[in-house]
Amino acid sequence: MFDSLKTAGALAGLLKNKDALKQAGERIKAKLADLRVQGGSGGGAVRATVSGDLRLISLHLDPPVLMGLSSGDERSREMIEGMICEAVNNANDLAKAAAQREISREAEALGLPAMPGLEGLLG
Repeated sequence: MFDSLKTAGALAGLLKNKDALKQAGERIKAKLADLRVQGGSGGGAVRATVSGDLRLISLHLDPPVLMGLSSGDERSREMIEGMICEAVNNANDLAKAAAQREISREAEALGLPAMPGLEGLLG
């Protein structure tokens, strides 16, 4: 209960200083846009790099994977598509975790205690 009151007090104080809140939001956006995280699948044969704001930056397919695509085999194509999805999803999960850490750091810097539910902010 006291933690809730402490959080409410911190939020009330923060609302009085809207400029600090806006600056924190801008810092978070900039950090997330610059953040790069790599996820992979197939033992690293497929690698996806995403930004902290969950934009796909690059996708790398090792040569054997590309050869599987050129074979025209439907089964190989489906397997590679699955590996690509897995790599992108893995990178997104890692980026969400990194973004959550950045948000938590900014919240602490603003004097906000750990808030329940904040960890689910990014899905």
